[in-house]
Amino acid sequence: MTADAALFAACVGAPAVVVAMPAEAQPFLELASEVGTVPQPVGGAQLSALVLDGSPVLLVRTGIGLVNAASAVTAALERFEPSAVVSAGSCGGLRSDVNVGDLVVGTEFRYTDADATAFGYAPGQVPGMPEAYRASTELVAAAASLAARQGHALWRGTMLSGGSFVTAENVGATRELFPEALSTDMESTALAQVCHSHGRPFLALRSISDLCGPAADQQFHMELDVVARISATAVAEVLRGLPRSAGV
Repeated sequence: MTADAALFAACVGAPAVVVAMPAEAQPFLELASEVGTVPQPVGGAQLSALVLDGSPVLLVRTGIGLVNAASAVTAALERFEPSAVVSAGSCGGLRSDVNVGDLVVGTEFRYTDADATAFGYAPGQVPGMPEAYRASTELVAAAASLAARQGHALWRGTMLSGGSFVTAENVGATRELFPEALSTDMESTALAQVCHSHGRPFLALRSISDLCGPAADQQFHMELDVVARISATAVAEVLRGLPRSAGV
C-alpha cells in the first residue's frame, strides 16, 4: 500500500472538513502534519487526506454553490463514511450587529431562496424536509470552549445558504424573512441537508469575510485568506477535542 493509500484508508470513519474554495482549504494543508500527495478527484471536487493533531481528517473541496457542495459531500459520505462533517471557510455577515472577522458557529441552517409558502411550508423550507436543519448537539458542545479572537466576536445561531449572493441591494427581504440569521453562504445548508438525510452529525464554523449591507461605520470586507485561517483554527480546535475514535 502506498503512503497516499494508507492516509486515505485512515480517513475512513474520520471527520470530514468541507470547504468551497482553494483559499479555504489552504490553512488546513498548512496546519496538517501529513498531507497526501495526490488528492482524489470527485467530479469537480477534490478530496485530500490529512493528519491534524495526530488524527486523520478528510478535507473535501467542493467548489462554490449548493449543488457542488451536496454532490461532493454525498460522494465523501459514500466513500469514507465520515463520523462527522464540518463546514468551514468564509461567509457573509447578515445581521446588522455582526462584523468582518467574527466567527459563526452554526446551530441551525435554512435556505434563503426556497419558497413553497403557497403550499403551507415555512420560508426557506424544502417540501418534505424540516423547516431547519440542526447542528449536532455534541459538535456544538465541542465548540463551546472556543474563545473569540481579540477584537472579534463569536456568535452561535442561524446560518443561511442560497444560490444567490446576498448584497446590500437584495439583503432587505432576507433580513425581513430571517431576522435572527447571522450569516449567509452558498454551501452550508445543502451540506446540512445531505447530512440530515444520511444521519451524520454536522456543524458549520465559518468566519465573516464581508457584510451584506454594512452600516456607515463598519468595515465591510476582510481578505479571504485571513478569515479562512480564523475558521480553520477554530475547526482544528474543535476536532482536537473530539474522542480519538471521532465518534459523535
